Amino acid sequence: MTFPETTPYEHGMLDTGDGNLVHWEVCGNPDGKPAVVVHGGPGSGAGPFWRRYFDPARYRVVLFDQRGCGRSTPSVSDAATGLATNTTHHLIADMEQLRERLGIAKWLVFGGSWGATLGLAYAQAYPERVSEAVLFSVVTTSRAEVDWITEGVRVHFPEAWAAFRDAARPREGERVVDAYARLLADPDPAAREEAALNWCRWEDTHVREPGSPLTEDFGDSRYADPAFRMTFARLVTHYWRHAAWLEDGQLIDGAAELAAIPGVLITGGQDISSLSDPARALAARWPGCELLVLDDAGHGLGPGTSEAAQAALDRFARY
Repeated sequence: MTFPETTPYEHGMLDTGDGNLVHWEVCGNPDGKPAVVVHGGPGSGAGPFWRRYFDPARYRVVLFDQRGCGRSTPSVSDAATGLATNTTHHLIADMEQLRERLGIAKWLVFGGSWGATLGLAYAQAYPERVSEAVLFSVVTTSRAEVDWITEGVRVHFPEAWAAFRDAARPREGERVVDAYARLLADPDPAAREEAALNWCRWEDTHVREPGSPLTEDFGDSRYADPAFRMTFARLVTHYWRHAAWLEDGQLIDGAAELAAIPGVLITGGQDISSLSDPARALAARWPGCELLVLDDAGHGLGPGTSEAAQAALDRFARY
């Protein structure tokens, strides 16, 4: 990342009208090219590092914490916070309401992992509101992808996965993701906290940089925070077990709706969490989309992916 971290010049809480307040902030140039950051997780929140991917002289960057996480309220780290109004369709509506609130006609969509799913879903719902899209670690959160990341990927980490599964104590015929969602709703706080810890240990295992050793310590320091662990685990299991409330193949089938939107899809050849199949399928149906497969890159904005994402953002800043 070559740009310095900037300080937001505007921020607020978007009242969604159903009890949720979504935190948002804007940084960069007030007269610059609008862009919106769609963070991953679900539940990761929009950390300040995202700002550094944008030239602050050329971009007007909007960041927001999706419902229930980050600085948005109420937080799902509180067991009393329900999840009934926390779905992909609610998040899409929040993005559109925020765009209108800020008076933006079109914005570039930048996101990765879960953020790629939400970014794609938003762009297909409102293609006339998206100028370009830069998406990395591309997933569509289909049931097959969820089954891979929670069960199939055990071929790479058999011992870690066995511990992950055994801690879930799945019932007969119950998927691991469903077992964790059940434990995270347990009346016993200790059971919920243990489930969140075990879920995040598994997440930390399969998204580590290629070749990095597995240790007892978290590779991602955010998982050391119990409130973050609970928020993350509740939201991820909630979205994954419902396949993001999207029809099977919906985002890939709808890629043709993005024909007027220039896009860059970045996927890592060493990313075992987000296999390249969805990105390749999307690129085949999305006219004008550029697919970058980085042989040595893993999951997220690591080496290679960061440079490719920033290059795409720099290029689109000229339009």
